[in-house]
Amino acid sequence: LRRYGLAARHSWGQNFLHEPSIHRAIVAASGAAPGVRVVEIGAGLGSLTAPLLDTGAEVWAIERDRDLCEVLRAELGDNPRFVLHEADAVRFDYASAAAGLETPPSIVGNLPYQITGPLLFALLAHRRVTGPWIVMVQREVAERLCAPPGSRTYGGVTAMLSRVRWISTVVQAPRACFVPRPRVDSTVIRLDPRPQPLGEVADEEGLRRLVQAAFQQRRKMLGNALSSLASRDRVIAWCERAGVDPQVRPERLGPAEFAAIQRAREADAEAEAEGGGEAPEGGDAGAP
Repeated sequence: LRRYGLAARHSWGQNFLHEPSIHRAIVAASGAAPGVRVVEIGAGLGSLTAPLLDTGAEVWAIERDRDLCEVLRAELGDNPRFVLHEADAVRFDYASAAAGLETPPSIVGNLPYQITGPLLFALLAHRRVTGPWIVMVQREVAERLCAPPGSRTYGGVTAMLSRVRWISTVVQAPRACFVPRPRVDSTVIRLDPRPQPLGEVADEEGLRRLVQAAFQQRRKMLGNALSSLASRDRVIAWCERAGVDPQVRPERLGPAEFAAIQRAREADAEAEAEGGGEAPEGGDAGAP
């Protein structure tokens, strides 16, 4: 930073990792090797990009900070396996990184704390065209993402992600490993694709809305927690069709059970459409 006369942008949540052992752990977890493509979110000063390139892998680096892009071009631009994308990682087309590949690219990165959720959902939308994700998040977030159903920290994002990904811890990253030093510790986690989701659904966005509605009232019984989507009687009918107790709290349901309720909801919406009846209370069952 000093060499290029730059300073971290606090408003963008920039904290630069400088601990080589953590870089090595991320590189190892990514599977970077000759012939492999790795997509790095937030390449920053290139401190992780360089060791990724050292493996012989091709690295697509996403960085939206124009000043840091100039640093990356100066430091790594001569490497033919380095591809810089000056772009917003939340809006990036990850499918383009998978084009022409037999093996989907790994995703790595130190996710800015304030946009961790949007970034994870952006990756979730591209889950079929991406390999493992090895990402650094705030330690509290990592604990929530690894939490099982019924635990205090289990939530909607965990239910959505764990349905399609195995989530595990790679390495801890104390706050002293960063410049500038953040107020919290971090954890590197790995999210590996499941061969099949824990419950298929036709409408992924409908499932997301269902899970979101449920966890907005996580302490209520399911029949009441989903009242923003339909009448209580209708919600109970969904639960019964899915084989789920409507008196259980949302925080006790696993991903497969939420998927079962969504399938019942989809079947209800299809029957409603075929019968020409009115949309259920709270809006159309397929699009709350």
